[in-house]
Amino acid sequence: MYWTLELASYLQDAPWPATRDELIDYAIRSGAPIEVIENLQALEDEGEHYEGIEDIWDDYPTKSDFFFPEDEY
Repeated sequence: MYWTLELASYLQDAPWPATRDELIDYAIRSGAPIEVIENLQALEDEGEHYEGIEDIWDDYPTKSDFFFPEDEY
């Protein structure tokens, strides 16, 4: 399983919180690439709800991962 920002962007508007099956259904209905669906299928299905992409992709970059000096803009 691998994630990129492009692949993760297909789940941006997903109905969070959601189970693995709900996310797979959403990805299929929204026309996400097969890689997104395969990544979701690789998740362990214990019936748990995922609160966001951060629960699926541990290394998901957040705003704090990027440094933009706001005083320069």
